[in-house]
Amino acid sequence: MASQIVSAILTVLVGVFGCVAYFWGANRLLDLAYPAHGVSGMRAVDNLRRQGLIRPWLFVGPALILLGVYLVYPVVETLRLSLFDRGGTNFVGLANYEWAFGDREFRNSIFNNFLWLLVVPAACTFLGLIIAVLTDRIWWGTIAKSLIFMPLAISFVGASVIWKFIYEYRGGGQTQIGILNAIVQSLGLEPQVWISLPFWNNFFLMAILIWIQTGFAMVILSAALRGIPEETIEAAVIDGANPFQIFWKIMVPQIWGTIAVVWTTITILVLKVFDIVLTMTNGQWNTQVLANLMFDWMFRGGGDFGRGAAIAVVIMLAVVPIMIWNIRQATREADGGH
Repeated sequence: MASQIVSAILTVLVGVFGCVAYFWGANRLLDLAYPAHGVSGMRAVDNLRRQGLIRPWLFVGPALILLGVYLVYPVVETLRLSLFDRGGTNFVGLANYEWAFGDREFRNSIFNNFLWLLVVPAACTFLGLIIAVLTDRIWWGTIAKSLIFMPLAISFVGASVIWKFIYEYRGGGQTQIGILNAIVQSLGLEPQVWISLPFWNNFFLMAILIWIQTGFAMVILSAALRGIPEETIEAAVIDGANPFQIFWKIMVPQIWGTIAVVWTTITILVLKVFDIVLTMTNGQWNTQVLANLMFDWMFRGGGDFGRGAAIAVVIMLAVVPIMIWNIRQATREADGGH
């Protein structure tokens, strides 16, 4: 444990000081190559112009290289692999896509992803909005927001382990240590293996992501609510509007753009959901989702690069349009809605 902590600290220090050394050294070399001091006339002007053209690339260049190596290349390679066989050597055309849409497990994964898309973004956005409104009206609202935001700091795997204890089931007359089964047993009902219940187990897994992401929605929407002019609210109160009418007819329309951005951001996350399913069920009991299915085909059972890549391309095609719309909406919000 101690060695891991030391290793993590050293990694952070090397990364931080490495970046500082790079930018200082690159700027120093640029100043030496095109000095603006100690020279006169048009040469100084030309050097300043060259510095102005080159310096931005010193900052943007490393990021572009990393994007190319870790984003652009993997996308191109995934597209290529999706057209080849399991070993990535023999060209098979669209055979992997034909298999995917004819495979029962793939269709089941599509259905489960669709369920996640229907429930999780709507629940997170709605709960986040309600909590943001309510916590602004109580004196201990900041404490409440901190507690609700806290799960966002936990990794998906860590959150899944926590919820494993909530759903834990002990058979054979043993004492139930899972919170949910302990409550059920105290009510005189029969404990259940919740994560293996057909269909409903998907919703028990969704609850984990809702628990994590509600804090994100709450923070963003709370900031948007604070941007509503007080004069608008006061005018509505003078006109006799009740709190419910103020909420639905005054507040929500004015932050609708932010609501849409939060909704689509969580939608993108849901399309890529993987950690929770892998940790809780590993796709068993009809809980399989596309990302977990891709992982199974790509890295398990000997690996089938072609089919795994085809599933990855399907996920990418589902995510990209929503991501583009989200970026445009966020840009429009930043520009004041124009």
